[in-house]
Amino acid sequence: MDRDSLPRVPDTHGDVVDEKLFSDLYIRTSWVDAQVALDQIDKGKARGSRTAIYLRSVFQSHLETLGSSVQKHAGKVLFVAILVLSTFCVGLKSAQIHSKVHQLWIQEGGRLEAELAYTQKTIGEDESATHQLLIQTTHDPNASVLHPQALLAHLDVLVKATAVKVHLYDTEWGLRDMCNKPSAPSFEGTYYVEQILRHLIPCSIITPLDCFWEGSQLLGPESAVVIPGIEQRLLWTTLNPSSVMQYMKQKLSFDFETVEQYMKRAAIGSGYMEKPCLNPQNPNCPNTAPNKNSSQPPDVGAILSGGCYGYAAKYMHWPEELIVGGAKRNRSGHLRKAQALQTVVQLMTEKEMYDQWYDNYKVHHLGWTQEKAAEVLNAWQRNFSREVEQLLRKQSRISANYDIYVFSSAALDDILAKFSHPSALSIVIGVAVTVLYAFCTLLRWRDPVRGQSSVGVAGVLLMCFSTAAGLGLSALLGIVFNAASTQVVPFLALGLGVDHIFMLTAAYAESNRREQTKLILKKVGPSILFGACSTAGSFFAAAFIPVPALKVFCLQAAIVMCSNLAAALLVFPAMISLDLRRRTAGRADIFCCCFPVWKEQPKVAPPPQGLALNNNNGGRGTRHHPKGCNNNRVPLPAQNPLLEQRTQAGGRTVGSSNSLASFSLANFAFEHYTPFLMRSWVKFLAVMGFLAALISSLYASTRLQDGLDIIDLVPKSSSEHKFLDAQTRLFGFYSMYAVTQGNFEYPTQQQLLRDYHDSFVRVPHVIKNDNGGLPDFWLLLFREWLTNLQNTFDEEIRDGRLTKECWFPNASSDAILAYKLIVQTGHVDNPVDKDLVVTNRLVNSDGIINPKAFYNYLSAWATNDVFAYGASQGKLYPEPRQYFHQPAEYDLKIPKSLPLVYAQMPFYLHGLTDTSQIKTLIGHIRDLSVKFEGFGLPNYPSGIPFIFWEQYMTLRSSLAMILACVFLAALVLVSLLLLSVWAAFLVILSVLASLAQIFGAMTLLGIKLSAIPAVILILSVGMMLCFNVLISLGFMTSVGNRQRRVQLSMQMSLGPLVHGMLTSGVAVFMLSTSPFEFVIRHFCWLLLVVLCVGACNSLVVFPILLSMLGPEAELVPLEHPDRISTPSPLPVRSSKRSGKSYVVQGSRSSRGSCKSHHHHNYKDVNDPSLTTITEEPQSWKSSNSSIQMPNDWNAPLPNYGGYHGGGGAGGRDSRPASYAAPPPAYHKAAAQHPHPHPHPQQQQQQHQHQHQHQQPPPPFPAATVYPPELQSIVVQPEVTVETTHSDSNTTKVTATANIKVELVTPGRAVRSYNFTS
Repeated sequence: MDRDSLPRVPDTHGDVVDEKLFSDLYIRTSWVDAQVALDQIDKGKARGSRTAIYLRSVFQSHLETLGSSVQKHAGKVLFVAILVLSTFCVGLKSAQIHSKVHQLWIQEGGRLEAELAYTQKTIGEDESATHQLLIQTTHDPNASVLHPQALLAHLDVLVKATAVKVHLYDTEWGLRDMCNKPSAPSFEGTYYVEQILRHLIPCSIITPLDCFWEGSQLLGPESAVVIPGIEQRLLWTTLNPSSVMQYMKQKLSFDFETVEQYMKRAAIGSGYMEKPCLNPQNPNCPNTAPNKNSSQPPDVGAILSGGCYGYAAKYMHWPEELIVGGAKRNRSGHLRKAQALQTVVQLMTEKEMYDQWYDNYKVHHLGWTQEKAAEVLNAWQRNFSREVEQLLRKQSRISANYDIYVFSSAALDDILAKFSHPSALSIVIGVAVTVLYAFCTLLRWRDPVRGQSSVGVAGVLLMCFSTAAGLGLSALLGIVFNAASTQVVPFLALGLGVDHIFMLTAAYAESNRREQTKLILKKVGPSILFGACSTAGSFFAAAFIPVPALKVFCLQAAIVMCSNLAAALLVFPAMISLDLRRRTAGRADIFCCCFPVWKEQPKVAPPPQGLALNNNNGGRGTRHHPKGCNNNRVPLPAQNPLLEQRTQAGGRTVGSSNSLASFSLANFAFEHYTPFLMRSWVKFLAVMGFLAALISSLYASTRLQDGLDIIDLVPKSSSEHKFLDAQTRLFGFYSMYAVTQGNFEYPTQQQLLRDYHDSFVRVPHVIKNDNGGLPDFWLLLFREWLTNLQNTFDEEIRDGRLTKECWFPNASSDAILAYKLIVQTGHVDNPVDKDLVVTNRLVNSDGIINPKAFYNYLSAWATNDVFAYGASQGKLYPEPRQYFHQPAEYDLKIPKSLPLVYAQMPFYLHGLTDTSQIKTLIGHIRDLSVKFEGFGLPNYPSGIPFIFWEQYMTLRSSLAMILACVFLAALVLVSLLLLSVWAAFLVILSVLASLAQIFGAMTLLGIKLSAIPAVILILSVGMMLCFNVLISLGFMTSVGNRQRRVQLSMQMSLGPLVHGMLTSGVAVFMLSTSPFEFVIRHFCWLLLVVLCVGACNSLVVFPILLSMLGPEAELVPLEHPDRISTPSPLPVRSSKRSGKSYVVQGSRSSRGSCKSHHHHNYKDVNDPSLTTITEEPQSWKSSNSSIQMPNDWNAPLPNYGGYHGGGGAGGRDSRPASYAAPPPAYHKAAAQHPHPHPHPQQQQQQHQHQHQHQQPPPPFPAATVYPPELQSIVVQPEVTVETTHSDSNTTKVTATANIKVELVTPGRAVRSYNFTS
């Protein structure tokens, strides 16, 4: 017989609530108290990793100390917590919300940020252009817009929308005040001519209407221009620029040669007078129109084929791909059908508008700034959009047939700002649903005293409070908010934070001890701490995704996770401590102050068929007791499901505690779920299904595409969403610029610049001109201007109009300007040399501009060919110096401009409808950029595709690197928590498989990989770790074989996991109320996928994996297979002043003199081990002055009708030994009488009473009761008396007890042993 089968600890005194807790000590030793497990190893009763268990004991001791402090100062903790959380919540008042797209979704760090910073530093702005766009489509997707009625409807909308005004700063602003238009030539002394030209030059509007005469109605001017001496009032609808110029030359005494050259270079001819009319019957249609008074409508498709030209044909060619969308062509390439028309109103940028009006009298009283210029621009764009909406409501003819969508950056920013604020209604609904769920799941109708609904609801509200405090702390730290953080973080934090509450309440439900708080933190504190740290760590790791919106989201979520962790480990235990007072007082859980004290009816357990109390031999049945031996008390049933199972011969489980709820997830996991999961066929099907899902997911993940469309960033119900949908689907049009930087010698490297420009011919999706080439950029236009001047000079010098020294009056203005340019040396100290007239050329035969005077020529070109300079969109910086050419001026010096540090080449892109195409384009252009960087040309591309899609070029590599770091950190953390590398490897393996399945699910759901899914994927690692680690921790800390440990682990973890997953699912489902598609698609759907995959793998596959490959338990008992040996009793200290007794390490204090009852198993008298006197190592301390055992053998014995009856096979208990383990040594020797040492005869009687108490009663009452033989007793001779006084002094006295041990046999002599020290 085993030594540890002997009684070493007192009984539980009928405290049925404590038996659940103490039974865990035998089967989950290191989880409950690692110090006891360490003691088992030290005594040689078990083996295991001593280092691992020691580390766990140290960690548990800190958490136990924390729990004791929190319980002792529960009120203070709550008061301070409310103050701190309230203070942080006030920080929400200072929260800033970013809603502009460029603030949220442009990649930070790397080359893109450096390129944008260079642009901002040089030209003072990030954007190169501002556009107001309008798209017209038909209701019927099969209809075409290539007919006059569609274009006339387009015209009506544009005419009224472009006429809107905005009143700001006591000033009226219109389109002409802020539109992008060519510069007018400047003249000295004839200001009125310059003003006439400035009024006549219209805004640049890219529109399909420019192919028709009706396009002139958009150009104005608002009021007709009156030329002195000419009665005709000039409007573009009736203006023929060439004829008007000829007429003015005859009527006005002014040298119009400069104006003629200006018109000639820009190819300004007859304007719109010779273009066809959409309505030939319109009386205003000019007589010069080719289809005037025609009865046939114009062939719109043929006219629009190849694009349209504005009034300046050379510089205003609108590509067909820009103005017509969804086109279908015939064999000759002409348009046959189109689904959409697009118009682009080109506006100034903020800086351009600021510079334009800086010195104007109109803003002298405003304190004109760039911010005010931006406000004027944004206000006009809003009015434009509002005017279109009102027009569509009024014009039923247009709205009945067509959809017209308006888009501008200002409207997009407004709509994002509007919906970026959190929805209070959604938050209230989410909180209410979570509170209701917690209330219903924690409510106990049958045992309202042990109910937890009130403290559970308080915990949910605490998580809401701490979430708000965490967000307030983020605001105080200067972290700005955005749509991702305001729409997602509150729900996600609430769902993940409530998980901690359910884990704590699950541990709280196990016992009703006064020191419950420290025991709760001791058991579940490590799991909560690890779960929160892994989740917060995942968010911190995901913050390395270089997208501002998601970086802010991750940082705020991580801070909120830390806030929730602090609330769960510090504040909620204080709530539990206060609720313990209610439970101790016997008050109901709901309205505890309104109902009287709940009186629980005494329970008498039904007689089991077998008795196996302290059956350490596993298969050995109970023995028959001598007749006449009765029990004088009836033990109440245990609360632990492990102790409740009384299995009949057929295997059916009967009996459960009435104090528990009618349905318990712990009972369900132990009795039904895990046994079902452990069946061979279930394991086979689960593993095969898991492998099939894994293989299919890996295959599907290879087809996962990248992309986050801009359309997903806009609320679905907005017109901007509809515009972006049509624009992406039908046009796919973007503009881009190839930027060249400083530290480059432009005059001597002109050929390299031209080669760089020409290399874009081979880039796909770049729009070509009519000849299949590229539009000219600034250097080519500059060279063309100089070539024309050189040709004019050569012609007139041959005619004798110019000589080496001077020019004659009959020389033309261009020839004189060419003369001035030729004599420039390019040296500041010697700027002019007339000898160069003979030898110098402005442009040599290779097309290279004279490098020495390059910057002198640039000054003249930028000022005297302003149309070409503006149309080039070169944005040269520093801006070239001004030089106004006057033929009558004989000063030959031309100022030299500063060397260029910024210049750009414009390109138009089309057909970019998905991310893969944009990535291909970016890769191609980046390769060109790197190639020419190697040739010595510093350059970079710029534009919308590079700003918003550059992140996808490095997204996969960045994600892989971050995931690798996360998994490495997770492996280390899990190894530290589980203290097993093999267990950590299994956890990481399961998380990797789950991650692969999430990738496959993304492909099936059509969710593309972008920065948002990357964040969720990183977060999913932390969530999966929480699921698997909780199960692994229960598996590692349980005792027994693998299958039994899986059963115990699932019993412990199924409830918290299911409740946590359901509450998280509810919180995530509330994200579906967001107006943003990216929140619904990339957060809501993907997080639900994570929860579903995590539930399947963690609750089904992972337990099966542990049952087959799980690591060895932390503690392996050497004497019993399914439980540890009975540990030594915990020390007790008593205070004579207070009359109370306390347990030093975690047991409950007791008052008064309650008698303790001790249970002994009936032992076989023939067992030789029974005569052995066992002495425990002197490893424990006692602070009681005496250990008193009561003697009540003479008490009357009730007859319970065979409560312990049953012998032979029928009377055996079929449970494993650990299921009926005795109350552990962890339990204190509570309620002792402070009597002196008893008489040896009393000790003998006490021991006889204990022995009798464990025996089954006889089937019939006996007349005479004989006490049983005293077989053996455990001797623990050394006693340490430790008394703690109120003045914090401690007295210790170590003494040896004088113990007499007697072995008595009826009719034989008495053998006595005296131990005296």
